[in-house]
Order: sequence, then C-alpha cells, then structure tokens
Amino acid sequence: MTEQREFRAIIRIAGTDCDGRLKLPFGLRKIRGIGTGFSNAVVLAAGLSPDMRLGHLTDQEVSRIEEIVRDPVDHGIPTWLLNSRVDQVTGKSTHLVGSDVDISTRSNIELMKKIGSWKGVRHSLGLKVRGQRTRTTGRKGRAVGVVKKGLVLEKPEEAEKK
Repeated sequence: MTEQREFRAIIRIAGTDCDGRLKLPFGLRKIRGIGTGFSNAVVLAAGLSPDMRLGHLTDQEVSRIEEIVRDPVDHGIPTWLLNSRVDQVTGKSTHLVGSDVDISTRSNIELMKKIGSWKGVRHSLGLKVRGQRTRTTGRKGRAVGVVKKGLVLEKPEEAEKK
C-alpha cells in the first residue's frame, strides 16, 4: 500500500528555498554549490527515487538530505565530487553550499593576492586570470581606437572663422 504524502510547494533545504514541483536531482541543483553530479549522488545516497518530486519529501527525508550534504564523504560520496578538495587551511576535503561558497572564493582570492601569485596579481589588476585573450575582449570603460561623433574636436582654422 502506498502512503499519501503531503505536497509542499516550497521546501527549505540547506538554507535555500526550493521549488516543490521539481524532481529531486533538479530541485537540489537550485542550492548554490550543488551541481548535477553531486545532486544525483545525494539522491542515491539518501535511498530516494530520482523521479520523486521535492514537494513530497517528509521532514525526516529532508533532514537526511541535509545531513548528506553537510558530510558527504561519511555517506559514501567520493571526494572527487566535492567542490572544496584539500582545503588550504585545514587540509580536509569538504563540500561547501550556500554563502560558504562565496566566502571561500573571496578568501582564496585574497590569499592569492597576499602571496603575490600570478593569479593574485591578475585579480588585483582586474585582468583576465585564466589565460583568455585580452587584446580585443574584456575591455572595460572607454572605447579604444574609436572616435565618437560628439567627441571630435574642431580644427584650429574652423575655430578662427567663427
């Protein structure tokens, strides 16, 4: 006998409101820091059906998913799926979600600037960091090599005639 589950339109998982109409792997992807592969691994580790809608989860299943997201390695998810492998400070592999992703990224960039690495120098100058082309793209501010009509100065002969 299948039990009737109460449907909720919005589910709060890991500090993020998720749409209850989405299937589990797609709904978990709405959480910042969780991608396709990791969401599929979480659903399998929780023992839930990937075809199940997020709104039909019970409170126990939501807490189980949050527990797996908080500590994925203890639940059988391989370390290569984590987004913060071998942290520079602690040396541990963790998976960051929510605002922790932004905080970690900002602190990593500040560390690169502080130690004076090539990427840190590029970040501090506001230039491309990963080897992209910079000759023609990535320009900010004024146009280079283009004369706009309103900015053309009058020639000295024309100024004297007036």
